[in-house]
Amino acid sequence: MPLNAEPISGEFLSSPLNRVAWRRRRWGLGLLVLTVATVLVLAPQFASDLLALQSTEGGGEELAQKKSFLTWLVEALGPLYIIIFLVLSFTLVALFVMNLMSARRETLCPDHLIENFEANLDQKNYQEAYEMAKADDSFLGNVLSTGLAKLTAGYSHAVEGMQEVGEEESMKLDHRLSYLALIGTISPMIGLFGTVHGMIDSFSTIALSGGAPDPNELAGGISRALMTTLVGLAIAIPAIAAYNILRNRVQRLVLEVGIVSENLMSRFENVSAKN
Repeated sequence: MPLNAEPISGEFLSSPLNRVAWRRRRWGLGLLVLTVATVLVLAPQFASDLLALQSTEGGGEELAQKKSFLTWLVEALGPLYIIIFLVLSFTLVALFVMNLMSARRETLCPDHLIENFEANLDQKNYQEAYEMAKADDSFLGNVLSTGLAKLTAGYSHAVEGMQEVGEEESMKLDHRLSYLALIGTISPMIGLFGTVHGMIDSFSTIALSGGAPDPNELAGGISRALMTTLVGLAIAIPAIAAYNILRNRVQRLVLEVGIVSENLMSRFENVSAKN
């Protein structure tokens, strides 16, 4: 049964993915670059300011106690580990915000697009339905516009095109989420590296002392070993939790996009290819 609609122009057959993908990639990379650059600029000054607390005099007993603990914390980690963990922390926050904004229902499967698209299909305004879906930057908009663009080749080709676009968009979301899992993986590894580093420092102090080692030097290596592990785990735990929560949310929304798009396009199931 032929499709009762006006002929679709050549622009109808163009894919809407390139413009949308470039816009989202540019926004995400810009956010990450800005965050990392900010950390790299501020981290050395932050570390030097904290180390300067050691030489600060005056103040009450409680304030002095806090300063000495903060100084001990900074000295235990060292400037290198402080900068690394700050970069990981700020990058984690930026990635979480970026993925949280991408995992919203309004971004992937907006209700207004479903209602307006279905209304145009009911009125047989297929060209307007396509243009509306193409102009929408959502996951569902990309799937529907691709399905309508390939409908002239037959319903089976339209379904295949929708599935390809859905897999591509889903892969982009998974890749963006995978950076959260990457931070959750490398943070404890950096902490473990700091643990080995600190234990080597402690044992080298014992080996090179020639007698009873200085307790302060021993404590420095042990402190680095413990604090790097603690900070690494403190970053990794929320990163892994955020990754799993957002991944489950994205998978649920991707499934919803598939169901909604299939229901909207099912009315063209008997459409055959145009010669």
